Amino acid sequence: MSTKPNGNFLLDTNIVAALWKNEPSVIAHLAQAGDVFVPSIVVGELLFGAYNSNRQSSDLVRIRAFVRAYNLLLPDEAVADWYGQIRAALRRKGQPIPENDIWIAAIARHHTLTVVSRDTHFAAIDGLTVVAWL
Repeated sequence: MSTKPNGNFLLDTNIVAALWKNEPSVIAHLAQAGDVFVPSIVVGELLFGAYNSNRQSSDLVRIRAFVRAYNLLLPDEAVADWYGQIRAALRRKGQPIPENDIWIAAIARHHTLTVVSRDTHFAAIDGLTVVAWL
């Protein structure tokens, strides 16, 4: 994983979870970050968790507030092209990663954003800048 941030960050689900757990390192990095974006794929993962939670109502409220606080990025045709390129490259390498993470990487590549994630499999994607905010 690269440690050189570009100042504009795309948050993965595990970083949002760490933020919601009030992890000091994530809070400190977020305070120093430039523009912060959240892919709609992450929102979908958060919503999946909420709909499977015993705290569904409060989780949904928290997610809706979170989405309003950050820049939401949606996949479009250009992102879909990046998705295809990334997935094909991973297949050629024999290094599959979860589908949702390919979409997250595609959004990051299209918008030239640094992915913030603790998932090490993002390192398999050529040209993607990733930081962990540990």
